[in-house]
Amino acid sequence: MKAHDFLELLKKQGFNFFTGVPCSYFKPLCEILNKENDLFHIPAVREDIAVGLSVGAYLSGKMPVIYMQNSGLGYSLEAFASLHLIYYIPTLVLVSYRGPEDKGWEEHLIMGKHTEDLFRSFELKYSIFKGNITEEELKEIKDYLIGTQLPYFLLVTKGALE
Repeated sequence: MKAHDFLELLKKQGFNFFTGVPCSYFKPLCEILNKENDLFHIPAVREDIAVGLSVGAYLSGKMPVIYMQNSGLGYSLEAFASLHLIYYIPTLVLVSYRGPEDKGWEEHLIMGKHTEDLFRSFELKYSIFKGNITEEELKEIKDYLIGTQLPYFLLVTKGALE
């Protein structure tokens, strides 16, 4: 899916604050975010910083999106648990699903193998984004965020955004 089209769908659903740690899977999206003037975008130096920024954005009336690698998910789970999960902060979290597809990057193999297990262990709602999402599917995610006041995780596969 074209990153521009994905971003337009997000904007249509009211997402208007973006933060995260860049990853090659998100390069097309980040390139657009860095040029957009109508969206608030703050790249973060660490995933837990992005988690904290998203809370501040939500409390100031924004609808946040975080982007990170699945290795960053492991690093930031404590921040999610101590902020989003106990204070009910709805945030869409885009997680690059690094792992077996990343030949030559063995550091992603173990986390890739256990990413979905982490979501299940923490009872976090997620789905896998393989390059296509409809406006209706994104509306359902937004409805989940608003209805539960909890984060929703979208696992983004390699090449899903172009």
